[in-house]
Amino acid sequence: MRGVVFDGKHVHVLDDLDVRGPGPGEVLVGIRAAGLCHSDLSVIDGTIPFPAPVVLGHEGAGVVEAVGPGVTHVAEGDHVALSTLANCGACADCDRGRPTMCRKAIGMPKQPFSRAGTPLFQFASNSSFAERTVVKAVQAVKIPEDIPLTSAALMGCGVLTGVGAVLNRAKVDRGETVVIIGAGGIGLNVLQGARIAGATTIVAVDTNPAKEQTALLFGATHFLTSTDGVRDILPTGADHVFECVGHTGLVRTAIDLLDRHGQAILLGMTAPTAEASFLPAAMFLDKSILGCRYGSSRPQKDIALYAELYRQGRLLLDELVTETYPVEDFAKAVEDAEQGRVARGVLTF
Repeated sequence: MRGVVFDGKHVHVLDDLDVRGPGPGEVLVGIRAAGLCHSDLSVIDGTIPFPAPVVLGHEGAGVVEAVGPGVTHVAEGDHVALSTLANCGACADCDRGRPTMCRKAIGMPKQPFSRAGTPLFQFASNSSFAERTVVKAVQAVKIPEDIPLTSAALMGCGVLTGVGAVLNRAKVDRGETVVIIGAGGIGLNVLQGARIAGATTIVAVDTNPAKEQTALLFGATHFLTSTDGVRDILPTGADHVFECVGHTGLVRTAIDLLDRHGQAILLGMTAPTAEASFLPAAMFLDKSILGCRYGSSRPQKDIALYAELYRQGRLLLDELVTETYPVEDFAKAVEDAEQGRVARGVLTF
């Protein structure tokens, strides 16, 4: 089968991969579409350390081809969106509704793939850049068949992370003010999360002026190419500032733009050893810095909610998909993403 493999130095689109069948509590999914996320590129450039060789991809949707013993919530033929959370479902964090904190779901890459007898790692417990993948049953969320799989794929990471950061982590309330630094795939979903939450002033900041119309479509009330103009719109600062780029200097900027009792939510992925600086004295006015993993999501609940919001016309998915590419055009998809030409590029099988 076809798939995208990173060998530690180079990326290859191969057609001779194998994947094992599903075991107890697992699901085999035929991938139809997979979004190219910045995290995949971060594995390639080394920002996210990951063992190689690895089958890339972590934002996908497809059709269930087989289920292992004990799986009852999905069946062969069901359409599913895949999450990256291979959480156990039984620990204290899972029991408290915090599956993103499950210690059994972090840092334990498996090797369900092989090539000529050599095992390959699975990225983010998912590896959606392959024609088929096997995941824990909890990762497969059944979705209505009327949602295009190219759009549904994006729910598995970009939507869960961006919208979830607003609704689950920051808990943005009606009438509050929001600044989003970075209007890429994650930033656009933060934008529409803020709109859904009822924020009244939503400022999108991105150095690429070509992103303005898309940002306005997703919910921005203002668009700036620099954070210098934020105080002209919000003289006392914002209730919530989301850093969606992963630049240490912008972490400081996000904190500096806060109003009293404001929150800076860090979503952009920095290098593991990168350090950011800020003025601690500025925090004494009840300001907060919040980390956020995967939108503090509960995928089985949240994806079902987002699917319904999409069907009501309140959550934009189709508009996120700027371009689709056959998996063989992976290099072109990467180039377009790195040049900022797409909100989200989607690989298809």
